[in-house]
Amino acid sequence: MSREQLHLTVAAIVHFEQKFLLVEEIDKQTGRRVLNQPAGHVEQDEDLLSAVKRELYEETGLQLEPSAWLGISQLKAANGHRYVRLNFIFEPDKLPSYYQPQDSDILALHWYDSHQLSATTLPLRSQLVSDAISAYRQGVRIPLTLIQPTR
Repeated sequence: MSREQLHLTVAAIVHFEQKFLLVEEIDKQTGRRVLNQPAGHVEQDEDLLSAVKRELYEETGLQLEPSAWLGISQLKAANGHRYVRLNFIFEPDKLPSYYQPQDSDILALHWYDSHQLSATTLPLRSQLVSDAISAYRQGVRIPLTLIQPTR
């Protein structure tokens, strides 16, 4: 695998009032509408927490602070690329009355509880989406202090 096929990404697992926030987008490989957590690549010279807050804002319009780290997921995608995904938990006490995606690639925002998510007809972008929700529901919480700042 070449370095160009290795991707460092972040994802925001947002949980509010017993529901998870998912974005609806077009999968660039299949052209299908899919559900994903707000997520994306870490940019050059960007630290992990800044990256996940930026992705959350771009894809949802929400400006929130993460409460914990959920861990690392890995995926070897159908395109042959390997994705290393750092998942961060956001558990806001309240949300603004209005927010919307800043990124035109996001078609819609959806709040789903576990039952609604299992009943939706839209597929998940990858297994990483459900794995992160499962880890969250199992109570995985890693302190943010275990992520060392950029030196």
